[in-house]
Amino acid sequence: MKVIRTEAEWNPIWAAIFKEGKQLGFVPTMGALHQGHLDLVSQSTASMDYTVVSIFVNPTQFNSSEDFQNYPQTLEADLAKLKAARADYVFVPSVATLYPQPTHLRFDFGDLEHVLEGAFRPGHFNGVGLVVSKLFHLIQPSRAFFGQKDLQQVAVIKRLVQDLSFGLSIEVVPTRREKDGLAMSSRNMRLNPEERQQALLLYQQLSQAKERLLAGESWKQINSDTAAAFATAPTCKLEYFALLHPETFEIFDTFTQEDARSLCIAAYVGPVRLIDNLPIIA
Repeated sequence: MKVIRTEAEWNPIWAAIFKEGKQLGFVPTMGALHQGHLDLVSQSTASMDYTVVSIFVNPTQFNSSEDFQNYPQTLEADLAKLKAARADYVFVPSVATLYPQPTHLRFDFGDLEHVLEGAFRPGHFNGVGLVVSKLFHLIQPSRAFFGQKDLQQVAVIKRLVQDLSFGLSIEVVPTRREKDGLAMSSRNMRLNPEERQQALLLYQQLSQAKERLLAGESWKQINSDTAAAFATAPTCKLEYFALLHPETFEIFDTFTQEDARSLCIAAYVGPVRLIDNLPIIA
């Protein structure tokens, strides 16, 4: 496994891969790797000739400087995990490498900017679009791998790839969960033991809502019950709980088994903001 830090280091490696006619898989991350990230790496190594993983905590996608500063960074442990996972290359750029000068370009992802993550984190998807575009241009992969947990981000990246005609495909890998159901997230590292237990409420409410919807119960009542459950949780604050189309992110106020639907949730547990989602398979 080779660690790359600059575009100049990467370009001859990519040229050799291209000359061989090989397929390059790409897994972009912000580090603090867990098994969910490693699932993406495994999917890439199983299906592609070479795999490159990036580790970069992108400052332009954070709405809070405190959140950016507190984001866990565990580079040495990450590199050991990636070596064990048989990644071929790890791209670890500096901020100066990816942002040599201030950026003025702004992305507008349309309706995705105005619901859920777009509404609660204004400017977040612009930062995602900037860094992912830069990484796609630099790495030039054949396929990129993303986790289902960040469902709205996946929709944004698919739109980015389509609208800008990037010559790559997007592979979405199912959410990896802890044994008790909590979606794996780098932010889980910041939870204390009490908060970690309270964080289970997100997946519990998603699972119960899915079961109740499939049993024919009213979405309005389920939504109300979920809000009540969070209101009585001592360390939790619900931001949103939504029933939507997983591709367009159209929000629904009723459930039908004829169309695709997913449940999405975001909540603060103590100082840590967590998100999760669950597809509804009728």
